[in-house]
Amino acid sequence: MLRILAATLALVASAALADDPADEAGLVSMEVLPGWETSRGTVMSGVRLRLAPGWKTYWRAPGEAGIPPRFSWAGSENLASAGFHWPVPDVFETSGLRSIGYHDEVVIPMELTPADHASEIRLAGRVELGVCEDICVPVSLDFAADLPVSERRDPAIVAALVDQPMPAEEAGVSGVSCSFMPDGRRMQVTAAIDLPPLGLDEMVVIESGDPGLWVSAAQAGRDGARLTASAMIVPTGDGPVSIDRARMRITVIADGEAVDIRGCPAPRD
Repeated sequence: MLRILAATLALVASAALADDPADEAGLVSMEVLPGWETSRGTVMSGVRLRLAPGWKTYWRAPGEAGIPPRFSWAGSENLASAGFHWPVPDVFETSGLRSIGYHDEVVIPMELTPADHASEIRLAGRVELGVCEDICVPVSLDFAADLPVSERRDPAIVAALVDQPMPAEEAGVSGVSCSFMPDGRRMQVTAAIDLPPLGLDEMVVIESGDPGLWVSAAQAGRDGARLTASAMIVPTGDGPVSIDRARMRITVIADGEAVDIRGCPAPRD
């Protein structure tokens, strides 16, 4: 029988962001969901986050305002690697700033690779994330769960896997390219995407694939079937900006849908 251990919550107070640390209790709860073995030999599990009414949390790239979630797997056993399948996020606008995330409840599928396929995985660690309403509060959630593999597919995880951004080919992307222009220690990137309109208010998110590089909010515009977006790439350390085009990721979001574009080659001559 599957055992699911609900995550133990430890809300971290921040006097600069919340007047009373006791008010943070109940803002968000987390549960680790059981998984099944995929055809690749990985385990498809998930986390469910439930938020208090009116509160939201953030996507992997939070936009102009927000705190991206950070997972630590310290204490886990038989875990070689973990990856996420992020459902299509919502776009929020607060005080003129656009952020990207989820409200009410979200299930985020996790694809786990065991070190030993003959043994079950035990997850133990911590996730740090931000939850916001009129104020933003940094929250730390400790979790622990045993994940014996089952043949039953959790309906909540399945639904979240269905609610994924469309791959570029499925969305009708016929071309994509990125050009770069140095600006001191920074680098301006301009992406040209041949994509039929996704919705009335398209938001483009550009990710470098390098945690040492910060990418600003993209300014996007459309001319017929071509969507163009420009952003600034800034190193977080002292090193120069070095871009691996294959690791770049571009997401277009509009009207509850999204398109996931992997890699950004140079423009053709």
